[in-house]
Amino acid sequence: MLTNLLPHLVNGVTLGLLFALIALGFMLIVGVMETINLAHGSLFALGMYVALFLIAPSFGWFPELQSAYLALPLATRYGIALFAAPLVVGIFGMALELCMRRTYGRDPLYGLLLTFGAALVIEELIRIVWGSNEKQLPLPDAISGAFVLGDLIYSRYRFFASGFAVLMIVLLWAFIEKTPYGAMIKAGAHDSEMVRALGINLPRLRLYVFALGVALAAIAGVVMAPIWGVRPHVGVDAVVPAFLIIVLGGVGSLWGAVIAGLMVGMVVGLTGAYASEWSLLSMYLLFIGVVSFRARGLFGKKSVLDA
Repeated sequence: MLTNLLPHLVNGVTLGLLFALIALGFMLIVGVMETINLAHGSLFALGMYVALFLIAPSFGWFPELQSAYLALPLATRYGIALFAAPLVVGIFGMALELCMRRTYGRDPLYGLLLTFGAALVIEELIRIVWGSNEKQLPLPDAISGAFVLGDLIYSRYRFFASGFAVLMIVLLWAFIEKTPYGAMIKAGAHDSEMVRALGINLPRLRLYVFALGVALAAIAGVVMAPIWGVRPHVGVDAVVPAFLIIVLGGVGSLWGAVIAGLMVGMVVGLTGAYASEWSLLSMYLLFIGVVSFRARGLFGKKSVLDA
């Protein structure tokens, strides 16, 4: 029984770690900007498409450049995509943050409407440039295919995706906890007025945090593309779990988001294996069950909701 369960556990852990990576970027923006970025999912999808272009480009007017680039090994092009796609999406995020500045200090509904509109615009731009058909991201031979362990067959790529997600989470933790920039981000999340009083440029901090948050979403998009497929509306499948995870783990808690992501991934993965029609519903049932007994989430700070 346990042997048959192992592949589904591996799939659940992989999904959970990638969900956590999406949610951490979402959480950084919520913490420092004090707004919910409804375009987070669309930027996740944009990361997939930028990676697809960088791996299998179509330069159109520059066939010689395209031929020379495609002559590079697939592993090299994949590495370029993994590094460059988050940078490109981060620049898009900076542009969006600059547009959002007029909404700061006003009713939060303005920020929600602006990011919702941005999500629609990004999704339609994706359809115009790449079309509406689902695509697949090419993978290097080193991380594609399967291998046999014992009596079971495992996907080599899922192990790569899990390891890469763990690396990104650890690097983010080290950045937040061990660098002066991370201290500024934590301070900005707790008391923006104090940050401003200390002479820290708050608009610049928000700009960089927003770029970092959407870059994390783009990284998750590139890594998740071979698992979910590349399609314009895939961002919806990412932003809803991300929102549930940061509430489930406790807003502002990095490790809470990681643990909640793993919980959601395991529940969705195991339910999908044995009762696929309950796969998405299981995520909401988990959320309702936890929040009903602990309104602030697993690791959230005490609030008036707990009174």
